[in-house]
Amino acid sequence: MLTTVDAFGRIGEENAFAVLARATKLASEGRDIINLGIGQPDFPTPPHIVEAAIKALKDGHHGYTPSTGILPLREAVAKDVHRRFGVDVDPDLVMIVPGGKVTMYAAIRLFGEPGADILYPDPGFPIYRSMIEHTGANPIPVPIREENGFAFSAEETLSLITPDTRLLILNSPANPTGGVTPASEIDKLVEGLARFPNVAVMSDEIYDQLIFDGLEHRTLLAYPEIRDRLIVLNGWSKTYAMTGWRLGWSIWPKALYDDVRKLAVNAWSCVNAAAQCAGIAALEGPQDAVVRMREEFDRRRKLVTDGLNALPGVRAATPKGAFYAFPNIKETGWKAKPLASALLEEAGVAVIGGPDFGVLGEGYIRLSYANSAENIARALGRMRKFLSDRKAP
Repeated sequence: MLTTVDAFGRIGEENAFAVLARATKLASEGRDIINLGIGQPDFPTPPHIVEAAIKALKDGHHGYTPSTGILPLREAVAKDVHRRFGVDVDPDLVMIVPGGKVTMYAAIRLFGEPGADILYPDPGFPIYRSMIEHTGANPIPVPIREENGFAFSAEETLSLITPDTRLLILNSPANPTGGVTPASEIDKLVEGLARFPNVAVMSDEIYDQLIFDGLEHRTLLAYPEIRDRLIVLNGWSKTYAMTGWRLGWSIWPKALYDDVRKLAVNAWSCVNAAAQCAGIAALEGPQDAVVRMREEFDRRRKLVTDGLNALPGVRAATPKGAFYAFPNIKETGWKAKPLASALLEEAGVAVIGGPDFGVLGEGYIRLSYANSAENIARALGRMRKFLSDRKAP
C-alpha cells in the first residue's frame, strides 16, 4: 500500500471547486443550475489583452522566461502601483507568478514549520489554513466578525501575536465576506506591529480594484515602516477577468526575494510567456473595461443584498468590496453546509457553506454575484421558494 508523508494528510482544498464540479455534473444531466458558488467574473477578458497574447505567440514568444518574470512586466506592475497609490516599487522586488495562490504557498512555506504560529482571517480564503497546516505550523484564526462590518479588528489581531508568531495574513477587500477594513484600523494595526518586528505580513489585495460606496483601497505598501517584512499578493484574475490565464504578481522584501526566486526555479520554472505579454497590455492599456465591470458588479451587489434581505430568516450585510455576499442564515434554522447542499440539489442554486471558509463561518453562506443580474434574480426566487417550502431538518 502506498503511503505519503504526513504533510499531505494535513492538506485541505477549496470547496468552491467541488461545488463547481457537482454543479457541472448536474447541468450535464439536464438540470438548470445557477452557479453563485465560484468566484469568477462572468465577463470575457478584454479584447486588447487577448490580442496581445495572440501577437506574442505569432511573434515567437514560445520559450522560457526568467523565473521572476520578464522585466517589462515587472516594470509595468511597479508603474501601475505608483499610478494608483503613489508608492514607489522596485521592479526587482516584483515576482510574476502563475496565480495568486502561488504567492500564498510561497509566503506560508517560507515561515511555516512545526512550532510556528501563523495568523489568518476566519472566515477567510480556505487555502490560507490549508497551507499553514500542510507546513506543520499552528493556524491561529483572526476572527472576522459581522458586527465589525466583516473588517478585522487591529486590537484583536495584535492580541493574538505571541513569541511564536511568524506570519500574519491579511485580506481586504475580503473573500468570502466582501468586507473592507477601514484605513483607520489598518493604521492602528501597523502602529501596533512596531512591537513585533519579527512578524512578517502577507497582504492579499487581489480584490483591490473591486471596492464600492466611494471607499478607497488602503494598500499596506503605503506604510514604509513595514516594507522590509511585507509581502503583497495581487494579480490579474479578478480585475481583468483573467482567472484562466493563471497570472499573478507579488511584491517581496529584499531579504526574501531570492528565496522565492529559488522556489520558482524548483517549482514552476516561469510563467507562460504569452500570458506575461498579455499582462503588460492589461496594465498599460485602456482601463475602461475595468470600470465597466466594477459598475456592473456594483449594480448586482445591490440586487443581491436587497434580494437576500427579503428572504425568510436571512440577514445580509451590504458587502463593501470583492463580488461576494455573506448572508447570515441562522434564523432559518439550517446549518450552513446542509443548506448549501440542499439549495444545489433541490433548488438548482450553487452557493458555498460558510464553514468551508473557517470555523466562524457557521451560520453563513457565500454567494458570488459574478453572474448575470438575470441569473441572480432567478436564483433569489428559487431560494425564496425553497426557504418558504422546506423547513430545516
